[in-house]
Amino acid sequence: MKSILVVGLGRFGKCAAKKLHELGHEVLAVDNVEERVNDALPYVTDAMIGDTTSRSFLESLGVSNYDFCLVAIGDNFQNSLETTSLLKEMGAKYVVSRAARNVHKKFLLRNGADEVVYPERQLAEWTAIRYSSDHVFDYIELDESCAIYEIEVPDHWVGHTIDEMKIRKNHGLNIVGIRRDGKVNMEVTPDLVFDKEMRILLAGNRKNIEKCFK
Repeated sequence: MKSILVVGLGRFGKCAAKKLHELGHEVLAVDNVEERVNDALPYVTDAMIGDTTSRSFLESLGVSNYDFCLVAIGDNFQNSLETTSLLKEMGAKYVVSRAARNVHKKFLLRNGADEVVYPERQLAEWTAIRYSSDHVFDYIELDESCAIYEIEVPDHWVGHTIDEMKIRKNHGLNIVGIRRDGKVNMEVTPDLVFDKEMRILLAGNRKNIEKCFK
């Protein structure tokens, strides 16, 4: 269990705080809008109203005691930047800040953020790949050149084993698991026989995926 400070309770911040709490972590959520704080109270360990660009307010939170701080402010970049900078100045162990543009990322990293996330851009990219591909059900990017794809089994694979299809040799793709009835099994062996009731979890780059499933 970790102790986490979430700053900013818009849609992204509230969803992140709620999920972190569901995962069993202690979450203090902070926003300067009372209504947002009240809405988040049922889903977090505690919630407070306050201005996180105020050094005295942040000092009252004891930011150095948290395992990490999530700056989820999305409607005011100046406040996000100031909050990020103050958190690091006051000894925050790890700060993850939200950005909407590349230029935001540069400033946030320069002012103390350990990592920057782009929730809107990441969701947009996932949506574009998911719904523009006939065979892709899910997609998790690992870096710019590699991702894990959840793919339906092609008809000509059905009844054949992983070894027979030689997927790594022929397509440069690695099977890391299968999903059946909503459950994932990561213990796949070369003698696994493909059938239409399963989905495949493949690791590789998009070009190889497109060549394999065109």
